[in-house]
Amino acid sequence: MGRVSKPIAVIGPTATGKSDLALDVAERVGGQIVNIDAQQMYRGMDVGTAKLPVSERRGITHHMIDVLDVTDVATVANYQHDAGQIVDDLLSRSIVPVIVGGSMMYIQSLLDHWTFPATDPVVRAKWEALLEAEGLGAVHQALRSVDPVAADTILPTDGRRMVRALEVVEITGRPFAASQPTRGDSRWGTTIIGLDRETDELDDRILRRTALMFEQGLVEEVEKLIPLGLREGQTARRAIGYAQVLAALDGEYPMAEAQEITAQGTRRYVRRQRSWFRRDTRVTWLNPADSDVVGRAVQVAGIAG
Repeated sequence: MGRVSKPIAVIGPTATGKSDLALDVAERVGGQIVNIDAQQMYRGMDVGTAKLPVSERRGITHHMIDVLDVTDVATVANYQHDAGQIVDDLLSRSIVPVIVGGSMMYIQSLLDHWTFPATDPVVRAKWEALLEAEGLGAVHQALRSVDPVAADTILPTDGRRMVRALEVVEITGRPFAASQPTRGDSRWGTTIIGLDRETDELDDRILRRTALMFEQGLVEEVEKLIPLGLREGQTARRAIGYAQVLAALDGEYPMAEAQEITAQGTRRYVRRQRSWFRRDTRVTWLNPADSDVVGRAVQVAGIAG
């Protein structure tokens, strides 16, 4: 079978089976995995992110996993830089990067030519102060007043991204979306494979996956991460599942309700992922239930043989 000198990306909504397909593809082409799930970059955040244990990685090298402490701030710009260097290095050694994950902005930062707007510490501090003093609702309302499109597309619980959008709008005088790239040819000529499932099937998978996370020790994982600074982390503590467990531990609602809210939040996130990815005409969509989905993926990537 021939080799390719370009990456293969496996993207799509949460719980569609991306990790399994990526491993199968990496085995087939002798590739290595480049993670593009923002939460899996955190050390110790394993159960709640469905991170594959090392024992289940089939001896395949994984990059951009366990590279941050829970007190570190995950940023799209830093990810773009670090992951881009890894992809360049793998390609220079004729190793196929198999990029896998569902974090929308991270995918776009890596696969599109995205130059990030400058930051202004004074402007940033002003909006961060509003978030701290008056909460998410006030920041969301401020964003809606200057950029309603951004207010509709950014989760109202994502305070950090809303602050960044307000900063960009104030600095540039243009809508937040204007600072984002338009989709053209994918960087490195990456082949983009998308996985999705029927909504009812995916909802069922999310329910079962969420229940399994709580059964397998998500609460205990959060309790272990608290002394390591989870509560202080700007981005880690807001991850779906972790935020809900923290709230339950603080007495805001019972832990059983935390599980239910986690599943609901995941379903909402999946809807946003699906809408985002479906707009990208470069994606070749495959059915994960196809008995030869691996063969189809490598064929699309130009490794038919």
